Amino acid sequence: MHVLVIGTGMQGRAALHHLAGSPDVTAITAADRHVEAARQFAEERGYASRVTWASVDARHRASLEALFASRPDVAIDLLPVPFIGSVAHAAVEAGVPLVNTFYVTPELRSLDPAARQRGVTLLPELGMDPGIDLLLLGDAARRFDQITEIACYGAGIPEPAAADNPLKYKISWTFEGVLRSYLRSACLVEEGRVIHLPDTAQFAPEHGHMVAVDEVGLLEAFPNGDVLPYLQQLGVDPSGIRRAGRYAMRYPGHSAFWKTMVDLHLLDDDAVLVDGVAVNRRRFLAAALEPQLQYAPGERDLGILRVEVAGSRGGIRSRVMHQVVDRLDLRTGLSAMSRLVGFTASIGAQMIVRGDIRGGGIRSPLVDVPFAPFARALADCGITITTTESAQAA
Repeated sequence: MHVLVIGTGMQGRAALHHLAGSPDVTAITAADRHVEAARQFAEERGYASRVTWASVDARHRASLEALFASRPDVAIDLLPVPFIGSVAHAAVEAGVPLVNTFYVTPELRSLDPAARQRGVTLLPELGMDPGIDLLLLGDAARRFDQITEIACYGAGIPEPAAADNPLKYKISWTFEGVLRSYLRSACLVEEGRVIHLPDTAQFAPEHGHMVAVDEVGLLEAFPNGDVLPYLQQLGVDPSGIRRAGRYAMRYPGHSAFWKTMVDLHLLDDDAVLVDGVAVNRRRFLAAALEPQLQYAPGERDLGILRVEVAGSRGGIRSRVMHQVVDRLDLRTGLSAMSRLVGFTASIGAQMIVRGDIRGGGIRSPLVDVPFAPFARALADCGITITTTESAQAA
C-alpha cells in the first residue's frame, strides 16, 4: 500500500517510523513545507530511502491537489489544526481516504455528504486523545447493558523524575496548542444533569478530582472536552448517567496556577498594545514559557490514557478500567506523545486499506474501528492496554 503523510513534525516522524516498519506498506510519501528534520531522523534510522520526500504548502489548494495527484491508497494529516478543512477537501476531491488526529470541526463535518457519496472514508479523532481513549471507551461500553458512569482521562506529562520545574510540566507537543486547550468549554453529566462549563471554568476546583496512577502517584483531573457527542454515539441517555466526563490530568497544583492565568486573561486570544505593538497574549505567553519547559537529554515524557466505565450486565454491576501508560523510547528518541499519536494514525490508515474500517463519510474510532486488531497492533509497538474489572456493590 502507498501511504501519504502530510506533516512531518514530531507526530509525523512517529507515523513514518511505524509505516517504515510495516511489511504491508510498499510506498511512503512524506510532505511538509520543510522536511529536512524528518529526513535526517529517517536517515539516522536507516529508512530514508524508502520515503519519497515532497514539498507542500497547505495554504494553497493547488499545492495540495498536486500532492494527492499521486493517488495514494490512504493519507494521514498531521498538519496543524487550521489546515483540517483544506486537506480533507483535497482528499475527498481526489477520492483518497484520510486519517487525522483532531476533533471534528464544522468544516470537516460539511464534507461528510460528499465523502459518503464518493465512498471516501474520513477518520478523524484517531490520535492519542482523542483517539486511543475513544477505542478504549467503545470496548468498555460494549461490555454493559446499562451504563451509569463514564470517565475518560488523558495526560502528557514528564515522568516524576523529570517534573523538576515550578509547573511540573514539560512540552511534548505544541505549547500554544496546550494553552488553546486550557481556554476551552466543556460539557459534563452529573446525576443526570448536563453541565455546560464556559471556557473560563475548566480549572474551577468544584469540577476537578484526584486520580491515582501506579508508579506516578496522585494526579489532578480537570474537564477538558465535551462528552455528549460520545454518549450520543453510544446510544446512552444522559438522564440515566450518574457521572460522565472527559478530563485532562496533570500533577497537583496545575489547575490552581492556570486558573489564575485564565482569571487574569493571559490566555485570551486578543492583543494588547506594548510600546505601540499589538501582541497576542496567548502567543506571547507560549513563547515566553516554552524555553523553560523543555525536556533535557535522557528525560522521558509519559503518555497516560485511562477510561473507566461502570454499569450493569445481566443484572450484575461492575466497573471496567482500561489504561495505557507509555514512555519516551530512548532507543528511537520518539516521545510517548508522538508514539501514541503517530503510531495510532498509522495503524488506522493501514486498517482502512486492509478493509477493517469500511464506509464513506466521517467514521468514528468509538464505533467504527475494530478494537481487537487495533489493540494487537498497539501491542506490537510495545504499547500495552491493561484492563481490570471489579464487581460493584448493589
